[in-house]
Amino acid sequence: MAFQRRRHHFYQRFRLMIPMISTVAAALLFLFAMLSFLAPSPIESDPLHRRRHYTAFNGKANDAVGKSDANVKPVFRVPKDGGKMRHDVWSSRNSEHFYGCSNASSKFPKAQVTTRPNRYLLIATSGGLNQQRTGITDAVVVARILNATLVVPKLDQRSYWKDSSNFSEIFDVNWFTSYLSNDVKIIKQLPSSKGRKALSAYSMRVPRKCNEKCYISRILPVLVKKRAVQLNKFDYRLANRLDTDYQKLRCRVNYQALRFTDPIQEMGEKLVKRMRMRKKHYIALHLRFEPDMLAFSGCDYGGGEKEQKELSRIRRRWKTLHKSNPDRARRQGRCPLTPEEVGLMLRALGYGSDVHIYVASGEVYGGEETLAPLKALFPNFHSKETITTKEELEPFSSFSSRMAALDFIVCDESDVFVTNNNGNMAKILAGRRRYFGHKPTIRPNAKKLYRLFLNRSNLTWDVFASGVRTFQKGFMGEPKELRPGRGGFHENPSTCICEDSVAKATQNSGPRKFSNKKVNDEVEVDDNDDDDNDNDDDDDDQNDLTDKDMFNETMSDYETLNFEDPELEEIISD
Repeated sequence: MAFQRRRHHFYQRFRLMIPMISTVAAALLFLFAMLSFLAPSPIESDPLHRRRHYTAFNGKANDAVGKSDANVKPVFRVPKDGGKMRHDVWSSRNSEHFYGCSNASSKFPKAQVTTRPNRYLLIATSGGLNQQRTGITDAVVVARILNATLVVPKLDQRSYWKDSSNFSEIFDVNWFTSYLSNDVKIIKQLPSSKGRKALSAYSMRVPRKCNEKCYISRILPVLVKKRAVQLNKFDYRLANRLDTDYQKLRCRVNYQALRFTDPIQEMGEKLVKRMRMRKKHYIALHLRFEPDMLAFSGCDYGGGEKEQKELSRIRRRWKTLHKSNPDRARRQGRCPLTPEEVGLMLRALGYGSDVHIYVASGEVYGGEETLAPLKALFPNFHSKETITTKEELEPFSSFSSRMAALDFIVCDESDVFVTNNNGNMAKILAGRRRYFGHKPTIRPNAKKLYRLFLNRSNLTWDVFASGVRTFQKGFMGEPKELRPGRGGFHENPSTCICEDSVAKATQNSGPRKFSNKKVNDEVEVDDNDDDDNDNDDDDDDQNDLTDKDMFNETMSDYETLNFEDPELEEIISD
């Protein structure tokens, strides 16, 4: 009974305390609410929250710049000037320490010693001007490997490009034969036989990327037996990796022996002079935004049902093209940038609206409407048609290769060259510009840039521009962007690039990036390795970067495709 009385007394006391506890709790809740109202927002005060606000793209750009308040919509306002850059936008860093070097070594005997009698090599090139140029260059090397006399190459006159020009109408044939006389004996046509059956060439083909052993085992026995052999569809039929002297011969052909005829060269120089008269520096842009190119890429450019029908109609011409996934192609960097995107990239890289741009392009899909945003960003917009008269272009306008040659000269002489597709012209010019002083050559890192373009409405201009500059590192044509042996040799002629003594001393003072070879107080970058695996011919263009994902996957001109349809191969060749 005593226990029950004590428990009853306890409950009575507890009931009396309940109002007091409730009052204290209410007071504490009211105080906490007032403090929460008066305190600053944690989103505004916490820098980590501000840094994580923009999640549209990841990468180094997020760490490089600050972000706007999470509650304020960013303003994407494109400036007219390019801003203050930390470097000269018209030159490559340290380019003065590098130069082309392609002289033959003392171990490379003269053609008069090596050429065998009754061995004649003919080649038939394929594709447009620049694809044919690679075939001509490689043909000289193949003739040397076979110790044969080379007959002046035949140009492709029946392809998509429908150009009837022969070799001597595009290139200075006399200069070509005389300059290479110590390397390969070259004649203009097969010799006529005296008192015997006329000599005719035996036609055959070789696989792509065929190396020295391949030519000696496959072609030489036939050449000895038939005396004259013609290799058809000769493009990219020589391996990327060869003996150093053969690589240097490639460079002598491509950068010294292949010279355009006087009429083409003079007209090209006139175009360059007219660009220089407008401004000291100019950019050359190989736009590659033609309907056929877009149809081939299988990408979506926001034109809706009308665009899909138009490009699908073009795609049906090629049975080997399968239906593509536009979003996936875009993510993988396989879509050419739109003219507007090219303009935004250039502005972010430091080029203001006063810059003059020369555009090398065919018919642009969408015409003036498509070009309008680029012209708004860069009003000083030129082409060979706008800086010449119709009468001046008349001798060239009926020949696609000669018109392409004019664009080639203006692009080659430009202070900055921008390519929107990693095709033959882009690769040839990239290698040539490396050889002649590493003039800036910009390839869009389309795989990374697409995220910036897709989400630019959620970014400020400073954030966007910082992202572009970050993602374009390694895509600007500067020395050592590509490791020796990476990319096709015509794009990265590393065997023919030498460093002067200043660069050598600087390199020796720090960690070495890759082994070099000393040649007469110069450092020569050698792209040959000790691997004798015949199939180890690496033609990809992945850059030597810590970020393995940072490389341009823009569709190259001949890789990853089944070219059963000749026209498909030719349409994207230049």
